[in-house]
Parts: sequence; structure tokens; C-alpha cells
Amino acid sequence: MQKLPIGIQNFENIRKNNYLYVDKTKQILNLIEKGECYFLSRPRRFGKSLTLSTLEAMFKGKAELFKGLYAEDWVKEQVKNPSPVIKLDMSILDSYETKEKLNKSLISELKHCAYLYKLDIAEEEEAKAMFKKVIYALYKQLGSVVVLIDEYDKPITDNLNNLEKAEEMRESLSKFYIVLKGCPYIKFLMLTGVSKFSKAGVFSSLNNLSDISMSKNYSDIVGYTQQELEDNFVDWIENTSEELLMDREELLQKIKRHYDGFSFDGKIRVYNPFSILNFFSDQKFNNYWYTSGTPSFLVNYFKQYKINDIDILRHIKVSSNFADEQEIEKSTPESFLFQAGYLTIEKWDSRGDVEILTLDYPNEEVKKSISQLFLRNIYKIERYISLGDNLWEAIKFLNEGNIEKIVEMFNTALSKIPYNDFPKNQNEYWYRSLFVMLLRGGAGVTSFQESFSKDGRADLIIPFDDKIIIIEFKFANNSKEIDKKRAEGQEQVQRYAESYKNEGKKIITVVLVADNEKRQVVV
Repeated sequence: MQKLPIGIQNFENIRKNNYLYVDKTKQILNLIEKGECYFLSRPRRFGKSLTLSTLEAMFKGKAELFKGLYAEDWVKEQVKNPSPVIKLDMSILDSYETKEKLNKSLISELKHCAYLYKLDIAEEEEAKAMFKKVIYALYKQLGSVVVLIDEYDKPITDNLNNLEKAEEMRESLSKFYIVLKGCPYIKFLMLTGVSKFSKAGVFSSLNNLSDISMSKNYSDIVGYTQQELEDNFVDWIENTSEELLMDREELLQKIKRHYDGFSFDGKIRVYNPFSILNFFSDQKFNNYWYTSGTPSFLVNYFKQYKINDIDILRHIKVSSNFADEQEIEKSTPESFLFQAGYLTIEKWDSRGDVEILTLDYPNEEVKKSISQLFLRNIYKIERYISLGDNLWEAIKFLNEGNIEKIVEMFNTALSKIPYNDFPKNQNEYWYRSLFVMLLRGGAGVTSFQESFSKDGRADLIIPFDDKIIIIEFKFANNSKEIDKKRAEGQEQVQRYAESYKNEGKKIITVVLVADNEKRQVVV
């Protein structure tokens, strides 16, 4: 089996050392032939850096790296007239503490580029002037220049907890990137990042960029499609199937539920490469994307907007330009989560001249990720994983009529929440959200159904092979209301159960009433 390029984003390294490479050169070549200036936004760990590294090798005419790939013939022609390339990786600059240090780091990177091409130019005090000088010197010596900038927004997103500093970084980058505006010496330009740019931000005057972030033509330029997964990971699929004692189709379906589902056009679905590579390496259904790093600004954002229900943004409808109307730190929750990679496009509808997108969590890994984030950082529940394990055991006992255990475990979780972290205005949705997060983040139960009928919507449907558990939450302001709320819940949950009577499974109905005075639930 070919080696897995975990954490390797250098195309030359991957090809020379026989790492597994999913050929994206058809999409990349299409990019080159159709335009000159591009911007691509994708969540972290999605392959943006590898895309730029591949572009660099193509323009430099490194034909030996492209044998057997779609762009092989194009690169062979490029050998006759290779292009000079300036490639800047903003994620590896020394410091974003001050604009002076940012300026110094940029100059250092440009000096290194000049050294590689043996350019005889004097150093400038300002990065903007140095940038201009290097581009012109390369053009004079070798012809039109290719400029590739990776993680263009890293100095900004690394400072989202300090808005004053983030704005300082944005101002500095605006001055630097303006060099690219209509520059006659550039033949191809591409920038990548996490955040979409707005008309008032870094690119306020850089209007020559074609934003392909949500283009249907390039929706699979990064990430693995289902077909790419099955075509390129044949040996790994077979080996993992044997290791986990699962047949091929069963394994593929489980992989799909856990890691597929990211979409940037509402049609094509892709896997996050980082998660897939780590899954085949470990041969375990772990939560790789989340454990690779949770931005602290994400936690602060949830706290700032008082978001404590993880399902509040599911199936939300937005306009097609929802993600680039504001800077990321000022954006709406749905825009923020989309750019961070927690929400994706579930569906894209056209209604006359208006395009409406529906957003949702892409897969089970992301659902579990956001649940763990909330449990650890928002609800601050200690030992939430062991609590989830116990909750899972309690659910398994429900088919025997033992619901006391699930109530006990849930109340234990509630007792672990610091008094000051309880919201002032709790309701049944708050308790339901916490319950769901414990199942997802602690127990790893992510398969929930939503039940809509003429009688309303069941709070929680948990499907099993042989049974269906229907849970209804009710909220009582005091102990005097408990009996009344329980009766209301019983009437509702029985109506919801009618929808499942023909499925041939055992149906278990549960009503949990939250007692606001005691801050616990009762059956």
C-alpha cells in the first residue's frame, strides 16, 4: 500500500517519495486555462496548501513529478518556458504580535525568494516596496510572474480574540496586497484562506480576483469525492475492512457517515483529507479534525453570542452571499461557522433571481466535535466523556424499561455545571441541547432522526436496528407544574410514536420534565 501523506502538503515531497496522491491536476489545469487571478476559501486542514504547491510545480515545469497525472502533457510543454514563482505561506511567518514584526517577516520571506532566484536587489524597509521590487526583478529576468499566497488571512484569524490587533493586521495586509492590483508583470495569481473576503476588508480595492470558493466548477478542487476515495484508497479500504471485521460496503457507509458531507455548491460532497488519511492510518473512527486544533476564538464567539443550543443553526436558510458580507469576526453565527468548517451547504435552491442556501452540519465527526467543544468550554462539564459512556449504557437499558439510569446520569451532568454557567432563562430546548451534546460528545451517538408530522416535531428520535427511542422534553417552572407537563408530554410522544408503528421495531417513549427549581429532570 502507498504511504499516507499525513501532514505533508508539499507536492514534490509526496510525488518523489511515493506517497498516495489523489490527482487534482485536471481541476487545477482548468483553473489555469480559464483565468488568471483567483481566491479560494476553505476550512482548515482541507488541502489548500497542497493545491498551491501543485500549482508551483506545474508552473516551474517539474515534469518528472507529473508522470501518469492528468496534467502531464501540459507540464511537459511548460518545461520549455518555466515561470518564476513567488510563493508566500502566511501561516509560517515569525510573528503577528505587531504590524512591525509582520512587516519584518514579510521582508524576510521576500528576501529568501530573491535569494532562490539569485536576484541582485537591495532590501527595502517596507514589505510593500520589497514585494514590488521582487516581482519586477523576476519579470525582467525570467518573464511574467506567478504569485501564490497561502493562508492570506492567518495574521487576522490568529488575532480574533483581540479585535484591535486583528484590525491592525488587516490594515497592514491591505497595504501589502495592493501591490497585486492590476500588476502587469503577473501572469497568474491565487490566494487561499479560511475566511471569505468582504468588499470593505483586505481586498477592498483588489477587485480583479475571481472568487471560486462557492463555484460549481471548482467545488471538488480540494477534498476527496466518494469516487476519488474508492478509486485511490482501494488497498487501504480492503485492509481496513479486514482489520475492523466489516465488509466493504458496510465500511464505506460508515466512513461516509463519519467524514463525508462537506459541500460548497450544494451538490458535490467531499471528505476532509486530514480526517480520511488519519482514519486509514489508525483504522479507528476517531474525531481527527477536531483534535487537530480547536481555535480559541470559536469558543469566545459562542460565548459572545450566547449560543448554547448546538442545533439552533441546523437547516438554516441564507442568501448565497451570506459568507462574504462582513469580516469573519463580525459575521453572523451561520457565516462564522461555515467559514470555520462546522456548517456546510446542505442544499442550494434557485428561486427566480434569488439563490437560497440551506446549511447544516456535514457529518458525524463535526457533530461530535461541536458537542465536545460545548461540553468542555461552554457548559464546563467535568469528565463529560465518562458521563456520556454511562448515558449510552443507560440508553441500552431503556428497552428493558430501566429509564432511571438515564435520568440519574443526566442529573449528574447537570450537577457538574457551575451555578454561574446556568443560563438565566432556561427552557426545554436548553435541556434538550445539553442532552444531545452528551450523547454526541460523550457517548458518540450521532444518529438522530427529526420527526415532523401534522402534530408537530418530536424532540429526539434515536434509531437502533431493533428499536426506536422517542424522547420528549418538557419544562416546569416549579414542582407544581411537573404532573401537568408530564401529561402533555405523554400525549405528544404517543402521537409521534404512531409514525413508526409500521417499521417493525420496538418503540420506547420517554418524557423528561426539567424541574427549573431543582435544576434536574424527572420522568
